Amino acid sequence: MYFKQVTHDATGCLSYLVGCLSKRCTAVVDPQQDIQIYLDTARNKGMEITHVIETHVHADHLSGARKLAQATGARLYHHEASPVKFAHERFKDGDEMEVGNAHIRVIHTPGHTPESVSLLVQDRARARAPYFVLTGDTLFVGNAGRPDFFGEEKVADLVAQLYESIFTRLLALEDHIEIYPAHFSGSACGAGLSPKPVSTIGFEKRFNPALLARSKEDFTRLVTANLPPKPQDWENIVRRNLYQE
Repeated sequence: MYFKQVTHDATGCLSYLVGCLSKRCTAVVDPQQDIQIYLDTARNKGMEITHVIETHVHADHLSGARKLAQATGARLYHHEASPVKFAHERFKDGDEMEVGNAHIRVIHTPGHTPESVSLLVQDRARARAPYFVLTGDTLFVGNAGRPDFFGEEKVADLVAQLYESIFTRLLALEDHIEIYPAHFSGSACGAGLSPKPVSTIGFEKRFNPALLARSKEDFTRLVTANLPPKPQDWENIVRRNLYQE
């Protein structure tokens, strides 16, 4: 299996290539507007970009998903709850995708947004066991996704969804599973994020402040406290990402 994490330091964003060198294909997850790095990486490795996947509709940067899909002919995927207004393939919880020897299973993990997903990945050239999970904006290294982009009246519902997504779904994974989020320090999508862009389920269970919550009320307090200002012009960014202008 081929795996590459792409860091975007200016915005604290992360995107990923998950593919297969032997089958010469790759998926790109959460691509940025400047798609050249994904095109160059795939070309240099002799791979075709066959899947473009968004973990959710982003509010802090302009997505390059539709642009990349159009440039490569790849299939573009969003969760079935996604409100995007352009043509795309819709997946749901439990759906699976084969990208050569890389096997991706969709886990619906709402809370940051209603359509948020995490992607559980196996390297089937090595084992049938899960290897790592791309957690989008649901679980970060050092915190959890912020639930306040949709207004105060929806925070309680989104926090409840986020709690279930993390404690019931993601933390049910084995402790050795690596987590790769969509953001790290410098991002406005969460407070207190680590500059280290990778962790494990087990480490976060022990040391992530949000995961030390003893109740939903405690979790609510932890994930809504000390949030950074929302990204500048975030409403316009969301609108443009809905239409991928």
